[in-house]
Amino acid sequence: MSRRTLALALTAGSLASGLGLFLSWPLSTPPVPAALHCHALSDGAYVALEAPAQVFGVGLSYAGHIEETAASFDAGASAPVFRKRAEATRPGAAVALPSPAALLARAEVLEPGLAAAVEADHPELDPLLDYEVELGIVLLEDVDPEDLRDPGFAPRLGFFVANDLSARALALLGEGRDDRETFWGVSKSFPGFLPLPTRAFVPREAHPSGVPCVVLETRVNGELRQRQSTRDLIYTPKAMLGFVRVAFPEARLSAGTVVLTGTPGGVAISTPRWKVRLAQLLELDRFTKLRLKLRERDAFLRPGDVVTVSGEGLGAVEVTVTASGPRGAAGTRASEGA
Repeated sequence: MSRRTLALALTAGSLASGLGLFLSWPLSTPPVPAALHCHALSDGAYVALEAPAQVFGVGLSYAGHIEETAASFDAGASAPVFRKRAEATRPGAAVALPSPAALLARAEVLEPGLAAAVEADHPELDPLLDYEVELGIVLLEDVDPEDLRDPGFAPRLGFFVANDLSARALALLGEGRDDRETFWGVSKSFPGFLPLPTRAFVPREAHPSGVPCVVLETRVNGELRQRQSTRDLIYTPKAMLGFVRVAFPEARLSAGTVVLTGTPGGVAISTPRWKVRLAQLLELDRFTKLRLKLRERDAFLRPGDVVTVSGEGLGAVEVTVTASGPRGAAGTRASEGA
């Protein structure tokens, strides 16, 4: 081997090694669980959970979900927050796959001209329906934003388990945009996309960092997909209320407001971090990313799938996915138990 060939080989090897390090390099500041106070389910009561007038969601609140979606993390920054339409919270709504026409109509509202760009490649766009088990909180009284600055302030909250269903195809179209959370919210706001139980747990005494420390699970046709304790939340519910206030300063934190606290790892959209970084290096646009994800549809929900989310002591909510079009008889079934 000549010196030139050897030098080229060593250079290529160094580049490959450097690329490998870049693609696999972990987050500089890994997320850690918040200092939570665990409410015992025996020390409280259950109240009726009404359909809320407004719903907010906090994203990326478990380390596992941050890793599986290759998201960035800054411990000093607010978590991403999105808003769901109230129609998504109708108790008993059937969960039908959004039709291609419905998906394109929402895309056009989000960004004029987007529907035509997507339809050209995907006339029969798959929604990529995904599940997300989450601990939900409901405000039992109005919260003054100034009170959130008080370390000792403890908002009165009720807690329940929810399934934050998502049409990931729409969410992917928000990739790289400053308003990505708006795309997230719209992707989660189709009819029936937030099946709710009929009651919430209320601790006897509120605590500034209190949550019921329970194990959340998702099963699809009996197969376990998600399982994690709420002890692993990296934000307190009180901190999340602050994030909502930052993202939507015009919104009142009024009684009946629901906040979804994020999902653990195990969702269908999971993508290794090295793939995301490679896509960044190759400067793949959102349309290419959508095209690639549509080739990996096996884990996403299909008509006939039965999805059950549960939280020990908080009960379970089960839905059966139906085909696009008029809602069928299969719908939402909720059960609660201590």
